[in-house]
Order: sequence, then C-alpha cells, then structure tokens
Amino acid sequence: MSAEQLAELSDLFVVAAVLLYVVAMIGFAIELAFGRARPGAAARSAAGPLAARKPVTVGATTVDGAPGRDAVTGLPGDHVDAGDDATAPGGDVAATVRDGGAPQSRTAVRAGTAALALAWLGWAANLGAIATRGLAADRWPWGNMYEFVVAICFAAVTAFLLTQVRTNVRFLGSFVMVTAALGLGLAVKTFYTTAGPVVPALDSYWIAIHVSAAIVASGLFTIAGVSGVLYLLRGDGLSRLPARADLERVAHRAIVLAFPVWTFAVIAGALWADRAWGRYWGWDPKEVWSFITWIGYAAYLHARVTAGWRGRSATIVQLVAYGCLLFNLVGVNIFFEGLHSYADVD
Repeated sequence: MSAEQLAELSDLFVVAAVLLYVVAMIGFAIELAFGRARPGAAARSAAGPLAARKPVTVGATTVDGAPGRDAVTGLPGDHVDAGDDATAPGGDVAATVRDGGAPQSRTAVRAGTAALALAWLGWAANLGAIATRGLAADRWPWGNMYEFVVAICFAAVTAFLLTQVRTNVRFLGSFVMVTAALGLGLAVKTFYTTAGPVVPALDSYWIAIHVSAAIVASGLFTIAGVSGVLYLLRGDGLSRLPARADLERVAHRAIVLAFPVWTFAVIAGALWADRAWGRYWGWDPKEVWSFITWIGYAAYLHARVTAGWRGRSATIVQLVAYGCLLFNLVGVNIFFEGLHSYADVD
C-alpha cells in the first residue's frame, strides 16, 4: 500500500475506534445503571442494629456469610441482613439490597460483558490507527499533537483493559470510553494534520524513549483522574458506583505506577534536549509544566505517606495535578511559543 492509502486507512481506524468506544460506553452505562446500588459510608453507619445481624454477601457467589466478590466490580461485596430481601444468585435477579438498592439483572451483566468485548475491538482499531499512521509517515507516530492525543487515548484504554484483566473494574468502563472517544474526536476535529516528516528536533530515536514514556504515564494518570472525579461525585447514600475507598485505591495504584514513568520521561526529555539544543534545561514552557506536573503528583504521594492524607483532600490534590498534566499536554502547545511548539495547530 502507498503512503496515502495507509494514511487514509489510519483515519478510518480512528473513526472505527470512536464508534466502538461510544457503543462500549453505552453498554458499560447500561450495566452501571441497572446494576446494584451500593450504600455509602453514611448509609452503613445509619444501618445501626443491622450490622449485628448475620450478613450475606450481595452480588457475590456466597450467601452464607462467607466473603464474596461483587459481580460487577470484582471487589468485596457489601454485607446486608440475611432477611426476606436477600435473594440468592442464580435467577434473573442476582441480588436485592434491603435498604432500597436496585436489583442487578443478568441483562446488565451481559451488557457489561458485551461492552468489554467492544472496548477490546476499539482498542485494536486504535492500535491499527497508530500503526498505519507510523507506516504512512515512515517514523514514530507521535510527532505532532494529533498523533500524540491518539496515542494517549490508546494508552488510557490499554491501562483500563489491563487493569480489568487482573481486577474487575468495569464500573470505570463508561467513563474511560467517553474520555477516549472525546479525545479522539478532539484530535480529529482540532489537531488533525496530514502524515508527513517531523521537524529536525524530533527526528531522533529519543522520540521513542521520551514520548513513549510520557504517553504511558499519561494513560495511567487518566485512569487515576477518572477515578478521582467519580470519587467526588459518589455520594454517601445509595450509589451505583463502588465505595469511595475502592475508587481511591484504583487512583492511588495508577499514580504509583505512573509517577516513576513520568519521572523517567522528564529525565529522558532533558537528555534529549542536551542532544538537540545543547542544554539539559532551559525553562521552556513545556519543560516548566512537565516539572509542575511532576511536583503535583509528588505532593500527592508525599502527603499520603507522611501526612496520612486520604479521601477528599488527597483526591483534590491528584486532580489538580491531572489538570496540570492536561495543560502541559495540550495547552502549552497551543498558548505558548517555545522550542516544543510543534503541535501543527492553527
């Protein structure tokens, strides 16, 4: 195939990825909407004497008080009284919560399973778009803002799907899918540029090291950011979302993985700058905001370890850091002039 045909195929893959992500988002949303509502901390505290009665695990495979795992999240199930409202799994209704929780039907679970399959197909289309773009341009396919955003969307979905392989986090599915779909739409609508050669400063093997690390870290930070937003939206009463502690745990683990990768990306960027411009650090806007982002996530991790910050305060800190990340990835290239102004955005 010619370069033009490969570039057109890449564009078609992007469109296919957007459509698949949107349909997957709908499936995940159906599962979330018709899944079992879970009580928050305040609702559990208000239960009072119920806590002293024999519990069963709702949404799990056991009903005799033994620990189980929730059918949607894979996290330990909520415990409720083994009274008239506790329904054993196996029928159309998997569980009903005594305090007003909605039943979880097999239809909801099947919608989530189908959505997961569609998410994998969208991931494959996203990967195909990146691969064919690289072949069309005969270089690493993240030399401008369009390619970079497409790659970050791929990294975010990859982080979600790989996490799903180990721990059931389908409750994040609809939110990750809509983030990826909107990101790809933004890339096509605002940042699109035809495949071609890059500026001389980017024509280096360092693009495969520095930018790849930044993309991986950004994908993981996106998972943490989505979890953080859901944490703030999750009320203390009944909710379709998991407990805030579980959402915070997902965000923290993603940041723990992403932070050293981002640190490596900053260091690799300094080494690349020395090769390209003869200095390791020049206070270029991109360099400054990369460092600010690093400080934000370092502050989050430091506050958790030393000050014992948990909950809302820690979540706000990591979301501020994520805002700095987004501005660094997109805003700096649009609003500032500097050595990194290669976004190809009018």
